[in-house]
Amino acid sequence: METQDHILVVDDDLEIRSLLGDYLRRNGYRATVVPDGRAMWQTLDSAQVDLVILDVMLPGEDGFALCRQLGVRKGLPVIMLTAKGEDTDRIVGLELGADDYLPKPFNPRELLARVKSVLRRSRAVPPTLEPDDAKALSFAGWTLDLEARHLVSPQQVVVALSGAEYRLLRVFLAYPNRVLSRDQLMDLTVGREADPLDRSIDVQVSRLRQRLGDAGRDPEIIRTVRGEGYVLAAAVLAAA
Repeated sequence: METQDHILVVDDDLEIRSLLGDYLRRNGYRATVVPDGRAMWQTLDSAQVDLVILDVMLPGEDGFALCRQLGVRKGLPVIMLTAKGEDTDRIVGLELGADDYLPKPFNPRELLARVKSVLRRSRAVPPTLEPDDAKALSFAGWTLDLEARHLVSPQQVVVALSGAEYRLLRVFLAYPNRVLSRDQLMDLTVGREADPLDRSIDVQVSRLRQRLGDAGRDPEIIRTVRGEGYVLAAAVLAAA
């Protein structure tokens, strides 16, 4: 019997919490619903969680602060709920490591589709990396530890990655020196096509460049190919 994926819903609106909890359970998930960040951490410390649905507007620490901490401490996939779906909230959430976002009000069926997609992509391994026994990938002086899911700099400093950052970097490392369009990157990391006005991949690339110390005027590791997309301009070596 397959183990149910455990979804943690963090929202201070009792009606939304109840609706999402019931809907997720009816669709085969184990669901825990909590009203704030404190209860979220208590749940994460006591149970295995596979994905967090996180509202932006929360009492105490808001969803942005919690998303940032989740990326550093847990590396869990996060879908953020924004009250108005404004571009600013969306971009900030993605910069902090959220995997996807959905504006309120939303159709529960759409949220369910996003949950399935994010879970699937969070576990997907790019085909060029399986079934390799590699435990780490080295590139441009950096090393991605595939077991601990963090970066190690050329100076041997450990750099934490959010789940979204890890998946995006792993896709780049699976296809080095190959131009990947925004649509391809969106499909490989999130499982859906990019909207023409959706700049989420650009935001995530920018954040990943910052992690790599490659955020200058002319990035050397992840380069922009105008009108086409992005390319990881480095050789990649696997280490067992």
